[in-house]
Amino acid sequence: MIIKQSWIDYINSLQNNICAALEQTDGKAKFIEDAWIREEGGGGKTRVIQNGNVFEKAGVNTSLVYGKVTDLMRSQLSISGDSWFACGLSLVIHPLNPFIPTVHCNYRMFELYNEDGEVTDRWFGGGTDLTPYYLFEEDAKHFHQTYKNVCDEFDESFYSTFKKECDNYFVNTHRNNERRGIGGIFYDHQRPNEKYNADFWMSFGKACGDAFIRSYIPIVEKRKSIAYAEKEKHWQEIRRGRYTEFNLLHDKGTVFGLKTNGRTESILMSLPPTVRFEYNYQPEAGSEEDKLVQVCLHPGEWVD
Repeated sequence: MIIKQSWIDYINSLQNNICAALEQTDGKAKFIEDAWIREEGGGGKTRVIQNGNVFEKAGVNTSLVYGKVTDLMRSQLSISGDSWFACGLSLVIHPLNPFIPTVHCNYRMFELYNEDGEVTDRWFGGGTDLTPYYLFEEDAKHFHQTYKNVCDEFDESFYSTFKKECDNYFVNTHRNNERRGIGGIFYDHQRPNEKYNADFWMSFGKACGDAFIRSYIPIVEKRKSIAYAEKEKHWQEIRRGRYTEFNLLHDKGTVFGLKTNGRTESILMSLPPTVRFEYNYQPEAGSEEDKLVQVCLHPGEWVD
């Protein structure tokens, strides 16, 4: 119970801190909060900012949900037990300026219980990944170095392992294994064991969550005043189409939310406000747009 409540308190605090940082960076728009209740158990707080100076649409959501394990969950999500609990934060930020990358972040804890209410399984998961429309290598290095530094504080093998997990997760397999962006870190189903207990994984999740502001806000500040034209906005919307494809076809979090009767409006908050689906669109070979595509097809190494 102590671990559970500590995680809940942290997630609520993280939402407040991130929203405050984004509002300060935008300078105009403010988050609106939509608190919701899930009939089967629990609820959450959806916070959305729109039509700002910097952020065209951004959502920073928390959820604390629980309920009985259903037959659908057993068959499609391979979950067993009598009841379950999940708590986490999920955010997606879609900037107005095409030279600012989109970013996604999610950190969560999941528990399973037997009929007596005893914990039978507990795991932690999460990650943060960057989806630029134009590639600035110094931004990619800053973003990845931030998370490598966090990982190294806990286990020096984590960064390379979780970077690979990220590269291999955010993939549009139906488009020649094109990555959604330039990755970051991603880990899932990290259960307490003899080497790393529950406190360790909770501390790691908190450290990664705390790193979000310093990984992303400096990039936004550096790029938000760059002038852009219709050409760059057009390309941004083409790439947003790829983002939408991944979220609707492949993302496990989206599937879990919909399969557990989650709040649809909050789940689909991750979708960008405007997208383009143009038949067989190909950027000009050697262009800045093509440079981005090549990196997404062949994930690079951004830190030494």
